[in-house]
Amino acid sequence: MSDVQALRAHYLHEKSLLLQAVRDSGASTRGVRKALQDLSQLSDATLRSLWTLSGFTASFALLAVGGFGRGELFPHSDIDVLLLLPEGVSPELDPALKARIEGFIGNCWDTGLEIGSSVRTLEECIAEASKDVTVQTSLIESRLVTGDARLFAEFSTRLSTAFDPRTFFVAKTLEMRQRHNKFENTPYALEPNCKESPGGLRDLQTILWVAKAAKLGKSWDDLVRSGIATPHEAKQLKRNESLLCLIRARLHLIAQRREDRLVFDLQTAVAESFGYQTVSDDETGLPVRSSEALMRRYYWAAKAVCQLNQIMLLNIEERLNPSTHTLRPINERFFEKAGMIEVSSDDLYHRHPHAILETFLLYQTTAGLHGLSARTLRALYSARGLMTAKFRNDPVNRATFLGILQQPAGITHALRLMNDTSVLGRYLWVFRRIVGQMQHDLFHVYTVDQHILMVLRNVRRFFMAEHAHEYPACSQLGAGWDKPWILFVAALFHDIAKGRGGDHSDLGALEVRRFCSQHGIGREDSKLIEFLVNEHLTMSRVAQKADLSDPDVIADFAKRVGNERYLTALYLLTVADIRGTSPKVWNAWKGKLLEDLYRYTIRALGGRAPDPGAEIEARKREALVMLALHAQPFESHKALWSTLDVGYFMRHDAADIAWHTRQLSRHISLNAAQAASNTAEAKPVKPIVRARLSPVGEGLQVMVYTPDQPDLFARICGFFDQAGFSIVDAKVHTAGNGYALDTFQVVTAMLPEHYRELTSMVENDLDHTLAQQGPLPTPSRGRVSRRVKSFPIAPRVDLRPDEKAQRWLLSISASDRAGLLYLVARVLAKHNLSVQLAKVTTLGERVEDSFLVQGPELQYNRKQIEIETELLQALAA
Repeated sequence: MSDVQALRAHYLHEKSLLLQAVRDSGASTRGVRKALQDLSQLSDATLRSLWTLSGFTASFALLAVGGFGRGELFPHSDIDVLLLLPEGVSPELDPALKARIEGFIGNCWDTGLEIGSSVRTLEECIAEASKDVTVQTSLIESRLVTGDARLFAEFSTRLSTAFDPRTFFVAKTLEMRQRHNKFENTPYALEPNCKESPGGLRDLQTILWVAKAAKLGKSWDDLVRSGIATPHEAKQLKRNESLLCLIRARLHLIAQRREDRLVFDLQTAVAESFGYQTVSDDETGLPVRSSEALMRRYYWAAKAVCQLNQIMLLNIEERLNPSTHTLRPINERFFEKAGMIEVSSDDLYHRHPHAILETFLLYQTTAGLHGLSARTLRALYSARGLMTAKFRNDPVNRATFLGILQQPAGITHALRLMNDTSVLGRYLWVFRRIVGQMQHDLFHVYTVDQHILMVLRNVRRFFMAEHAHEYPACSQLGAGWDKPWILFVAALFHDIAKGRGGDHSDLGALEVRRFCSQHGIGREDSKLIEFLVNEHLTMSRVAQKADLSDPDVIADFAKRVGNERYLTALYLLTVADIRGTSPKVWNAWKGKLLEDLYRYTIRALGGRAPDPGAEIEARKREALVMLALHAQPFESHKALWSTLDVGYFMRHDAADIAWHTRQLSRHISLNAAQAASNTAEAKPVKPIVRARLSPVGEGLQVMVYTPDQPDLFARICGFFDQAGFSIVDAKVHTAGNGYALDTFQVVTAMLPEHYRELTSMVENDLDHTLAQQGPLPTPSRGRVSRRVKSFPIAPRVDLRPDEKAQRWLLSISASDRAGLLYLVARVLAKHNLSVQLAKVTTLGERVEDSFLVQGPELQYNRKQIEIETELLQALAA
C-alpha cells in the first residue's frame, strides 16, 4: 500500500469515528465544538504528512485560512489552505515547483481532503487583501499548519499593519446588511440558512472578525476582558453558537454533503437526531411535530444572536470611533447618541419599569432616531424579567402601549423593534406564544409572528403617500379613514390564536375583545376590531370561491358586513393579509376579484337591491361605448348578443364583452348571411381563438369560440397543461346557438417578455388542437415541490347543489402541481359534466378551486360518490 493510500485509510477511519460521535451526541451541544476542533486537527495532521511527502523546502509555509483557519471544521466544509511562497518564487517560472504543488494538491484529494487552495507570495496576499474584503476576512483567520514559521510571522505582521480596523468594520457591517437583505432581514424564514441568515453563524463570526481587526480579542472570553461583552452575554453567545454549530454539523451528516439550509426535506431528520418526537401539546392536545420543536429552538437562538450581534457591534463601533458619540438629552431618562436612544443609567429600567415601553414611544415620536444604543439594548436584555403580569396590568403601561399603536407614524418600526428585543411578546403575552411558530399550510413563507408584522406593515402603507402607487384603490380608501390604529390592532391580532386548535378567527376575536376591554378602547371601535379579527378570512373566501355575478352572493355578503365602514376596513385588512403571506400568493387577478366584490357590495349597502336587468343594461351601454371607440360598425354587435343570455352578461365585465364582440361579430354576421343564403345553417369552419395580454396586468387572456362538446373544457385544459401554462381563472359559457364562448386567464414564467410570440402560439396551436378530434391527451407528470413532499395535505372534494338546486358547486383542495386542473377536467369530461364557471385559487403550494357544474349524472347519489372518488384519486396521484 502506498503512503497516500495508507494516509487515506487512516484519515477516513478517524474521521468516521469523530462524525459518529457527533451523531451520537443527541441534543447535547457540549461536545460539538470539541468534535469540530478534532476534525480540524485530524486534517492538520494529514496535511503535514502530505507536505512532507511532497518534499517542500523549509522556506515555504502552508496556512489554514477561512473557516478552517478558525480551527473548526464541519463534516463537509471545504478545507481552505494557502500555500505561502517566499518573495521571488513563482511556480510559473519553476516547472519543478509547479509539478510539486500540483502533486501535493492531487494527493490531498486522493486522501479524501476536499481542499480549496490558493498559491501566493506574501506581497500578492497583501495586494489581494487591499482590494477585496472577502480576502481580508479569509486571511485574518489564518494560522500556520506547517512550514516556515518565520515566513508566517512576517505575513501576520504585514497583514496586521495593512489593516485599517475602521474601514474593515464599515465593510463588514455593510456586507452583513446586504447578506441580511437577501433573507428579507428576518431570522424567521421557514427554511433558514443556519450559517448565512440573520442570527446565523456568520453573524457571530462577524463579531469576532471585527473585534480581532480592532485588537479587542479573538474569543468571547477576550471580549469580556476588553469590556465589549458581559460574562452573561458571553455565556449566551457560546451557548447559541454551540447550538447553531450542532445543527449545521447534523445537516451536513444527514444530507451527506455541504448543506447549511434547514430545508423542509431535512428538518424532521435533524429534529429526530436531537431526540425530538411528535408529541401532543399540553394545552391544545394538538400534535406538535418534531420539526416544529427544533425550529422553535432554532428561532429563539437566532433571535438571541441578532440581539447580541447588535450589542457587540455597537460596542466595538464606539471603541473605534469614541469621539463621534456625543450625548443630547431627550428627557430626564434618555439621551440621543448618534441617532440612537441611550438610557441615562444601566439600571434605569429596574428603577423605572415604565421607561421600558416609553423607550419605543420615544423612538416613534423623536425626530432623527434610527435605533437603540448598545447600552440601551443591554439594559433591555437584562430587564426582561421585569415584564411580569403586574407589568402588563399596569394602567400606565397599557396607556403607553395603546399610544404606540395610535401614533401617526413609526408603528411598524416600533413594533418590529419591540419584537426583536423580546419586549412585544413579554408585554403582549398572547403574542409570545406565536413567536417562531411555523405554519405548515404551504402558502405562508413566514412564521406567525413575522406574518403578523408583515400584515401590519402592509396596512400601514395604505396610509403613507409614498406608497400610494402600489395599491391606489387601497390608498384612496385609507386617505378617507379616520382611525388607522383600529386596523393596526386588528392586524396585530388577526392570526394571534394560530396553533391552538379550533377556529383561530374565533379565538383571536376573544383575545382582542379582552385586549380592548383592558386598554379602554370604546365600544364601537372594539366591535369593529373584533369583527375584523373574526371575519378576516371571509372576504377572501367569497371573492375567490363564490360566483360574484350571483346577486344572492353579494346580498348575503353585504348582510354579513353590515355597513360601508366595516366593509372598507375588512377590504383593507384582507388585501394586506394576502400580501403578507408570500410574494407568490398575491397577484393582480386576486386584487381584481377583491375589488369587484368591494364595488358590488358598496352598491348593495347603499340601499340598491341587486337588479340584474339594470346591471346588464349598464354593462351593455359601457361595452357599446368601447366598441364605438374602436370604430365598430353600427349594430354589428346584435348577431352575437342575440345568442347570449343573462348569465353571460352578468359574469363578464364591459371590457370583456367589448373584446369578445370585436373579435367575433364579423364571423357571426358572415355565418348568419351564409345560413340565410344557403337555407342550411352554416358554421365557422374552425374554432376561433384569440389571446391578448391580460387587462389585469399578468399573463394572457384567451378567448375560445367553438361548437360546444362535453369534453371541451378538459381539451382546453389539456392544451394549457402541455404548453406549460397555469390557469388562474376560467369563465365558461354556452351560447344559444350551441357555441361555447370560454375565457381563460393563464400565466407562464415566460411572460411578459415574449407575449407576442406566445399569443401567436396560443392562437394557432389551440385552434389546431380543438379542430382535431380524438382522445384527450395523457396528463403530463407534474413535478411536486419540496414543500409539498415534506408537508403534503390530504386532498378534499366537496360536491353539493347550490341554493337554487339548479347547478352543483364542486370545491377541491389539494397540494399544487403542474397539470392538476387538467386531471380534474378529465374526470368531469368522463362523466359528461359541463363546467359553467371555474375559479382557480393557488395559495403557494396549495390549490383551492371551485367549479359550477351541470350534468344528468349529478341527479344520482351513486354517481355523485363515484365522481368524488375519482376526483380524490386524481388529486392524490
